[in-house]
Amino acid sequence: MSQANSKTRIPLHPPKIPAIPQDVSRPLWSVMIPAYNCSNYLIETIKSVLQQDMGEELMQIEVVDDCSTDADIAALVLELGKGRVKYYRQQANVGSLRNFETCINRALGQYIHLLHGDDRVKNGYYSSITKAFKDFPEVGAAFSPWDHIKATGELSHKSRLESEVSCVLDNWLEKLAEYPRLQYVAISVKREVYEKLGSFCLVTYGEDWEMWARIAKEYSFAYVPEYLAEYREHTNSITWQSYQTGQNVKDIVRVIDKINTYLPKEKQRRMSRIAKRNYSYWVLNETFTNWFTNKNNTIAYSQIKTVLSIHIDRYVTLRTSQLLFYIWSEPYRKLVRSYFPKSH
Repeated sequence: MSQANSKTRIPLHPPKIPAIPQDVSRPLWSVMIPAYNCSNYLIETIKSVLQQDMGEELMQIEVVDDCSTDADIAALVLELGKGRVKYYRQQANVGSLRNFETCINRALGQYIHLLHGDDRVKNGYYSSITKAFKDFPEVGAAFSPWDHIKATGELSHKSRLESEVSCVLDNWLEKLAEYPRLQYVAISVKREVYEKLGSFCLVTYGEDWEMWARIAKEYSFAYVPEYLAEYREHTNSITWQSYQTGQNVKDIVRVIDKINTYLPKEKQRRMSRIAKRNYSYWVLNETFTNWFTNKNNTIAYSQIKTVLSIHIDRYVTLRTSQLLFYIWSEPYRKLVRSYFPKSH
């Protein structure tokens, strides 16, 4: 049994990441691709990396498969990567956090990019982030803004810009504590940072937010204001699955409480209120939009219930009332539509 398999799937504390022995030859980059049942997207992910391949001496590219059952991932990687992309398969399914830990442990490069097997990077990502690390050697991580893309790969919307110029971000921990401002696909981290601070832990939704805050407590972040990454939104993701039970909100509350411990004591209470308010607003707006798309009452009810348990104010009350009105009146509106069909 592998080391990851012998441990709990969701570690409560950051798993240690051992340093690479000094006599090991190391590339500049490790592009580690954790994958689980995402074969429909994995081809695009790998291609997006190979189009900017720096060569084996500078870039390690490896898919770490958490025992996918939707396809023969080993054959897919071999056919597409032709030996250039390495493949590692867990002995048993270990869950997302342990798979990320395996990715970091297997990474040999100075810079690690955890590129999920359903996301993509645009041409120029690695050269631009390399430049950021060189220009700002004191930073522990560097990232760019990203596009949100639909399951089909089409643009949905763009993330916010944190700066209009390449820079080291000011007061980043406190800004990050307000709400999640990053996606895995956009950020790369120095391996030495993981060696000092450990791997992902605590929850399976929002674990990245906690990690980026943990890093921001100890290191500065570099920013490149170019849209160089693409985060895919689809119903088979961990994010979507957590929405169905309300686990996303429960996990985020734990993350907010943990991030709070990284802040000065005099700011903790205020920042906790701000973070819970911001996340509640975001969840309600997402739930509102998604309900009109899929009419899934189960998800809507679970999100409303959990949001009301962490934050209530005038906006939350109004938005919840609006959503419940639409849910409860939908059967009557359907009946009316059946009697008065649209004319063609």
